[in-house]
Amino acid sequence: MKPSILSALSLLVSCWAAADSSISPSRQQYLNNLLIQDCGSCHGLTMKGGLGPALLPTSLKNKPAAFITATILDGRPGTAMPAWRPLLSDQEAAWLTARLLSGDL
Repeated sequence: MKPSILSALSLLVSCWAAADSSISPSRQQYLNNLLIQDCGSCHGLTMKGGLGPALLPTSLKNKPAAFITATILDGRPGTAMPAWRPLLSDQEAAWLTARLLSGDL
């Protein structure tokens, strides 16, 4: 792997670990359910796409984590993607992003 890819992966893992420790296990379970049920209602229960695009690591690999997190929080104007900021903290959206990028659903 290229050094920049290793650096990015290392940063992602450290961010996920930090977010993981600050989000309670019960809230993590809630976020997992949200990801599968609410996000899955548009992106497919297996995240392979539906009304919304696929959210698999391979389909997200060229999108920066900050872009994905911002999309979760602020939605995509002009599309069916709603803003989740009223219901999620920045850390929770980053946690969801890390889950999507890892493929560990």
